[in-house]
Amino acid sequence: MPELPPLAIFAVGIVTVLGLMIGLKLHAFVALICAALVVSLLSPGDPADVVPRLTKALGESAGKIAVIIAMAAVIGRCMLDSGAADRIVQAMLRLFGPKRSSTALAASGFFLSAPVFFDTVFFLLAPLARSLYKQTHRDYLKYLMAICAGGVVTHTMVPPTPGPVAAAEELSVGFGMMMLVGSVIGVPMAVAGLAFTAWCNRRMPIAMRPFAGDDEPPETDEPATLPLPRLIPALLPVVLPVLMIATGALSSYLAKDADPASFAARSAPYGALVGNPSLALIASAAVALTLLVAMRRPTRRQVAELVEESLGSAAVIILITAAGGAFGAMLAAAGIGGVITQQLGDVSQLADKGELLLVMAFATASLLKFSQGSSTVAMTTTSALLAGALSDTGLAALPFHPVYLAAAIGAGSLVGSWMNDSGFWIYCKMGGLTEVESLKTWTPLLAIMGTVGLLTTLVAANVAPLQ
Repeated sequence: MPELPPLAIFAVGIVTVLGLMIGLKLHAFVALICAALVVSLLSPGDPADVVPRLTKALGESAGKIAVIIAMAAVIGRCMLDSGAADRIVQAMLRLFGPKRSSTALAASGFFLSAPVFFDTVFFLLAPLARSLYKQTHRDYLKYLMAICAGGVVTHTMVPPTPGPVAAAEELSVGFGMMMLVGSVIGVPMAVAGLAFTAWCNRRMPIAMRPFAGDDEPPETDEPATLPLPRLIPALLPVVLPVLMIATGALSSYLAKDADPASFAARSAPYGALVGNPSLALIASAAVALTLLVAMRRPTRRQVAELVEESLGSAAVIILITAAGGAFGAMLAAAGIGGVITQQLGDVSQLADKGELLLVMAFATASLLKFSQGSSTVAMTTTSALLAGALSDTGLAALPFHPVYLAAAIGAGSLVGSWMNDSGFWIYCKMGGLTEVESLKTWTPLLAIMGTVGLLTTLVAANVAPLQ
């Protein structure tokens, strides 16, 4: 069979996954695996590797998220049944008021996603959105999208998440500078996201639905006679993994250039252990279960049933999310990323054309995001490409600080998120939305926020070049 160009394989993959999922109404996991297999069949390489590379990518994707999703499902159910989620929602309503509860969720996502991956933050905050809907009986879609609006910003703009760290390192941007500028540019991005969230909620009012794999929404309304936990214990399942992961990130940063004999270097392995996301979520699940037992005194059988039901729901999400990652990996194996980067030409001649270079960095990251699904890969690839083409001399010739180039890349890595992005599936399935509803809400939300990020970067680079 003649070898197809990467762009043709990419087009076939898009048509396959959309046709199977939306046209034939196949289950998302089946549709994604079939589409990934088709792409793998058409990609270059030994025919004997077609299936093994698919299963390897599926296993690698599942390995990254299986424990996190499983433990997050347990945490969420325990927080709902113990009353912890209700206690946090009540505190939020007192602090911000019912009309600004979505702002509270967005702010929570914004701050928590800096040390923690967006996926983890969404798992932790989604139960709050569901509990908030139970109390207000309105604006469920707004609550879900608000978490996303806050969480995706710092995930792509602020270290220590891997994408911003890679961009800062490749472009010789200081860690602190990337955190400062990324946070400043991220604020209008989050505000724009909240504005679109409110508009979308008015156009598409959606009631809360079951998690994937559940028959009915979890029954979380507790009788008035049942007590709720205090606020600090209620917050602990959410705050503990954030603190643990932040500790690991800080430990790694301090040990980076430290003397091998120093305390920072010697303690780095222990920091990495404490900060492992899977371990952090396991510890959080243990705390959530302990809180449930302390508040509701369930029998051992009831606890076992709760955990089993939670893991059953999580299994569906794990399969779909892993299949989405495998689909993205097969598109990458087809060589689509190489085609995009080859078309950029000699960008070293653009060093004195700052605005054009920012737009090109944004567009490149967006194309890579759309083609293979990972914001981290899009940021890492684009920043490495530009760093190699510009070199230190070209970076020094920029009319603004290179941090703006990294910010444009981060903003671009949000645009083009669809069914090959694991974040799409986590939002879709954990939120109880359909694929079409997710395409109408998640995809344009991220595109709008990314575009606002580029515009803000262009303005900031001219007003405050930081040279």
